[in-house]
Amino acid sequence: MASMHLLLIEDDLEAAEYLVKGLRENGYTVEHSAEGRDGLARATQNRYDVIIADRQLPCMDGLAIIGALRQKSDQTPVLILSALGTVDDRVHGLKAGGDDYLTKPFAFSELLARIEALNRRNSSSGAETRLLLGDLEMDLLSRRVTREGRNIDLTSKEFQLLEYLLRRPGQIVTRTMLLEGVWNLHFDPQTNIIDVHMSRLRNAVDKGFSRPLIHTVRGAGYVLKDEA
Repeated sequence: MASMHLLLIEDDLEAAEYLVKGLRENGYTVEHSAEGRDGLARATQNRYDVIIADRQLPCMDGLAIIGALRQKSDQTPVLILSALGTVDDRVHGLKAGGDDYLTKPFAFSELLARIEALNRRNSSSGAETRLLLGDLEMDLLSRRVTREGRNIDLTSKEFQLLEYLLRRPGQIVTRTMLLEGVWNLHFDPQTNIIDVHMSRLRNAVDKGFSRPLIHTVRGAGYVLKDEA
């Protein structure tokens, strides 16, 4: 499964450093903002799977950020972090458009569970179920891949690898990105694991068709693109 992309808006730099480190160690891609206006700008300009926002922030508080996003019809799930833990505080946060509310201090394992729950909820409510590039189609529900209408049989890892590429059409994907996003490895084991799987995937996706879709960028990585 590709890495989830998170935005953490937290002004306590020591807490933020701890959270970013822990989230990255658990396979997430994390961006951090230390104040409200910058956090809103990032949330508006980029796509995130889940936003984690402290309620009390400099420049613009967490509830104001959520209100601004919802006014723009942005339904990205937002998990509110706050030292304000009364029932009224939690109700206020949820009514403001937050999707979940976690009171400080909290166990890191609970934060992880809340993030996963929000992502599952979001994925099951209107997320894309098909990925397309030229004549290549991936159905995420049936886990079926076709090209020119012909079935392509892939192993589970090859399917994950192709999904990662299809979600980044035209983008150079590095070895590090593949290790983290597909194998959940945050170090290079110095094996040919990527080369072997990429070779098999190319044989399945490109062999016997009129043009290749998977291209090697020498010294950089790979790119999936249709040059037709």
